[in-house]
Amino acid sequence: MTFSKDKLDLKKVGYDETGETPRSASFLLEDDTARVSTSKERELVMDSMRRARVDRPWVRELEWSLVDPDSDEFTRLVASHEDPAGNFIHVLEGAKIRFPAQSCFLLKADRNEQVLHNIIVLEPGSELHLITGCTAASYSNAGKHIAVTEIFVREGATLTYTMVHDWAPEVEVRPRTGIVVEQGGTYLSNYIALTRVKHIDTNPLAIVESGGTARFNSILYAKEGSHFDVGGRINLRGVGSRGEIISRVVATKSSVISRGLIEGKNADTKGHMECNGIMLDEEALIHAIPELKATYPDTELSHEAAVGKIAGEQLNYLMSRGLTEEEARALIIRGFLDVKIEGLPQSLQKVIDQMIEQAMAKEAI
Repeated sequence: MTFSKDKLDLKKVGYDETGETPRSASFLLEDDTARVSTSKERELVMDSMRRARVDRPWVRELEWSLVDPDSDEFTRLVASHEDPAGNFIHVLEGAKIRFPAQSCFLLKADRNEQVLHNIIVLEPGSELHLITGCTAASYSNAGKHIAVTEIFVREGATLTYTMVHDWAPEVEVRPRTGIVVEQGGTYLSNYIALTRVKHIDTNPLAIVESGGTARFNSILYAKEGSHFDVGGRINLRGVGSRGEIISRVVATKSSVISRGLIEGKNADTKGHMECNGIMLDEEALIHAIPELKATYPDTELSHEAAVGKIAGEQLNYLMSRGLTEEEARALIIRGFLDVKIEGLPQSLQKVIDQMIEQAMAKEAI
């Protein structure tokens, strides 16, 4: 099915094709061809979008209901495609899926343009943990990954959505994502990108209804030559809705724009955002852009941001304990990125921990 280097890369982004790690469902897209599409759970549908459009015509009604096809040149590109590839996930009402599902998008052909449209639907009262991994087959790959994803978290449903990016230095990545969290629903997004990439540009929007919650957590290590323009937007539209945006950024010889917008639009809404960044050299750039917007008086919004270099006293302390400067810097960075995310299943936290260890390995720095 795939060659050995593919298997190594897929494992790095949380996709286990050996069966050793418990998974409820698996999807693997190689360029624009679905290679794997299976589910072990009767109440969980894992399919390709091309097949879902035929077998479930109602899916077509969901496409472009959360993302405007005229938003920019990339959404227009996806909209102009007569039958874009992608992943369709559907969790039936009340289903509590025990093990995480896994979905992987592999850019295999050099200089390929991968154009995708994904739909994820969690019916009322259902729960799912989803690990999505995106990677290139070779470190020398060049290409584009352009994806529109629309996520529907119905009343009282919970989706934990962990996305791991492991691209190549000449890959451009342009995801466009819209999420709706209905009454009492929960959407928890974890985004991890710790390897070199030419350009990543993503700023998903979550609309949260009454009693719902949306959280965006990002862990970024921008390596030499990379450009990141990433963020999250939360529209607290319903009474008592909650939102949080947390990001940790390390940059070396690269540039990172870290965006965040929380808008309070109804009574008893609360939102908070944090952006913390470490610059490792004079060629690094971190631009934090936190925005709070209140259009209703009974809302509570807050933010904090801190960007700078590694503190000299931290380095001196660790070096006094016998570490070299390089070892001390690596330990500080590892600790900065090693964020234990509240509510994250242990299996997903293990994936993040492994990615951080790989990023901090000597050959990866």
